[in-house]
Amino acid sequence: MSEAAIKEVKVGQRVPDFKITYYDPKTKNFGSVNLYDILQEGKWVVLFFYPADYTFVCPTELADIGDKYNELTKMGVEVISVSTDTQYVHLAWTQAEPLLKNFKWRMGADTTGTISRLFGIYDENSGLCLRGSFIINPDGILVGSEVNHYPVGRDADELVRRIEAFQYIREHPDEACPAKWKPGKKTLKPGPDIVGRVGEVLGK
Repeated sequence: MSEAAIKEVKVGQRVPDFKITYYDPKTKNFGSVNLYDILQEGKWVVLFFYPADYTFVCPTELADIGDKYNELTKMGVEVISVSTDTQYVHLAWTQAEPLLKNFKWRMGADTTGTISRLFGIYDENSGLCLRGSFIINPDGILVGSEVNHYPVGRDADELVRRIEAFQYIREHPDEACPAKWKPGKKTLKPGPDIVGRVGEVLGK
């Protein structure tokens, strides 16, 4: 994907295929993978962008999402953390930072900022990417997006909750999930009969 061909993808649109080079902390080796190869396995993909290795908030975020490794893999989710550092810096950082000693997801190296630009989070002034979490369903559709500025970290519990909701809606396309929805809670079936009665339907 050439830089000239980059067109920012929006929620609800299909994400174009791309290849990303990574360091894999599980195998302690380098590699590369295409997005569509993961999707063809029927998996959901989360791209978890963060500004840089050897920084401050970033290892706390990666440790937080690392704590959800087993839960998310059971849900059929493939997470790739991404920064503009090289795969070699990723390797060194996981060896140096205690918070990352048990980190298991592949760490993508977006050294040219091409993938960060695709999702609209590349900072041209700093050469870094913002804190962006992007949820891609097995059909290749970008269904979820969260972007934070540098100083504020994200919450992996909320990421899991949103994936649970998107997975439910993919199986029940005529329904909608209200705020703070969790599996087992009531959903909504949009239609004229519940207009002005949403609180009543939810028992509030």
